Amino acid sequence: MSCDILVIGGGPAGLSAAVNARARGRSVLVVSNPLEENPLWPAERVDNYPGLPAVSGAELLTQLRRHAERSGAEFLTGRALTSVRMGDAWYVSVGPDMYNAKAVVLAAGVARGKKFPGEAEFLGRGVSYCATCDGMLYRGKAVAVLGYSDSARQEAEFLERIGCRVTYFDRPRTCEIHGEETVRSVTCDGQSTDVDCVFILRPALAPTDLFPGLETEKGFVAVDRRMATNLPGLFAAGDCTGGPLQAAKAAGEGLIAGQSAAAYVADLERQARQG
Repeated sequence: MSCDILVIGGGPAGLSAAVNARARGRSVLVVSNPLEENPLWPAERVDNYPGLPAVSGAELLTQLRRHAERSGAEFLTGRALTSVRMGDAWYVSVGPDMYNAKAVVLAAGVARGKKFPGEAEFLGRGVSYCATCDGMLYRGKAVAVLGYSDSARQEAEFLERIGCRVTYFDRPRTCEIHGEETVRSVTCDGQSTDVDCVFILRPALAPTDLFPGLETEKGFVAVDRRMATNLPGLFAAGDCTGGPLQAAKAAGEGLIAGQSAAAYVADLERQARQG
């Protein structure tokens, strides 16, 4: 699927970016986890969002989502896993499928948690971030699923349906992955098991894992006043750019990022017409 602007993240920043990009006539696809998994959802009361005093997190997210839907933005539930820039377009994989866009707005929030020992070393050799992508490679074999969201259990159930022998770890705090050429075992919170693959299912990848070469500052994505990153056609907004980690700040940055992404696409089109 192709679109003008791909938005990664369905919180206040991503939804605001979608609304503002659509207001400029751009096609928009929003890729996000289920709304209920957003960290803002369980908040009982949000007092500092202008115009909506004492709104709950769930109410605020629902209203923002409806606004984006009415504006004409399209939605896809899933996690962005990899990206590559080719020519004037970004290609982003979501599960086993690939999507391309002229510009991307990264608004996936803060990727919490450091990599586990062995995670980076065995990536692609028994460590995976996508059960539906790589599950068939381990049919009939023992695998571990490290789940950090409610939807992670659904991916574990998928693995069981295709014949994997699944050990599920629910939000483990400490893990270590062992092996030689490939993964052989994993130890999480003191429990060890022999496995051929470890599926680590976090709500979002770290920005620098998703976009290699992306510049950061003190752990957050570095942006300018237009919310542009150092990578062409990639903008960022919301918690991933730093504090304060507030819904109003995220929505404001999303507005700028959506408008900037739309202007970037318009400039690409002008250049193409001029030859």
